[in-house]
Amino acid sequence: MTTPRAGELLRVGREASVQFRQPILFRVIRVLDRTTYDGWIWLEGYQLNGRGDAVDRRAIFVQPAGLRTAPAPVAVRRSGRKRAPSRRAAPTIRAVESGA
Repeated sequence: MTTPRAGELLRVGREASVQFRQPILFRVIRVLDRTTYDGWIWLEGYQLNGRGDAVDRRAIFVQPAGLRTAPAPVAVRRSGRKRAPSRRAAPTIRAVESGA
């Protein structure tokens, strides 16, 4: 993979760095301009859970060759209870009596 760009969703696993024994989903904010070893980069971004929600903001030190693009997580709608219809009474209309 080439250098990631802001907004990309990545799967970061052991191929990118040994610290990621369990792969994570990572949304890139930016590539940090830090001096590193050849073939390594610093990324700043958000670690995502399985639903795609950000759970942690972090900077990670990885090899771009080991990064994989990830498909966007599927948004799951919560199945909440259906709301009961409103029980409020309809407004009543009063006749206006004339005083004549």
